[in-house]
Amino acid sequence: MTALRLPFILMLAGILGLAGCSVHQPVSLYQLDAGNPVQPAQNAGMAVLLGPVTVADYLQRETLLQRQPDGSLQASTDGRWAGSLSSDIDQLLLRQVAGHLDSQRVVLAPATLGFTPDVQVLLTITRLDSGAKQPAILDAQWRLIDRRGQVRDNRIIHLQEQHAGSTAAQVQAQGVLLQRLASELSVALKPLANQPPIAEVPRKAPAKVAAPAVEQEKQPKIPMAAPIRTDMEVFRF
Repeated sequence: MTALRLPFILMLAGILGLAGCSVHQPVSLYQLDAGNPVQPAQNAGMAVLLGPVTVADYLQRETLLQRQPDGSLQASTDGRWAGSLSSDIDQLLLRQVAGHLDSQRVVLAPATLGFTPDVQVLLTITRLDSGAKQPAILDAQWRLIDRRGQVRDNRIIHLQEQHAGSTAAQVQAQGVLLQRLASELSVALKPLANQPPIAEVPRKAPAKVAAPAVEQEKQPKIPMAAPIRTDMEVFRF
């Protein structure tokens, strides 16, 4: 009996060992590729307030989602985001836009006290995903607000990028889409760099208030001198 039990025990141990290895299989962590943005050199370049950048709710998680052929989303089994995807998007766009504009004065919202932007970018990202057999797709919308508070540009963006199919290739494609978004955004921002300064409205001098008619009537009236013809010229007042 003991000899028969030994092979069974060894086989069971091997199965449990394989199961343990599959359960503790390491998961790869991914970050968006920011490319090679140019380091801005101008300290007095265009002042841009980037944000708020609103990201769709389904992207605000560590899980790396995979788009299926039927349009559904499933959690990836071999990878997840290394930290906050929203923060990665903010930093990627910041570096890319600053490089395209060659300006050190591109900051993320909220702005620090005393920073007066030439333009504020309100950006909403409603889709950023891909799948093993689905291309990477980015849907976004931006609004550009000038220093007078007027909307100077409003645009809806749809970008698409093919990839090789692996998780790493998908993440790289999504990074490329965000780089393209930053490039198109920078093209829209450049014409707003030379805005005329806001002229101060001259203050009007306070109008003189006319004295009420009643007060004018109270003032003493000086009679006019009327000559009386006599032997002498006498003027009566």
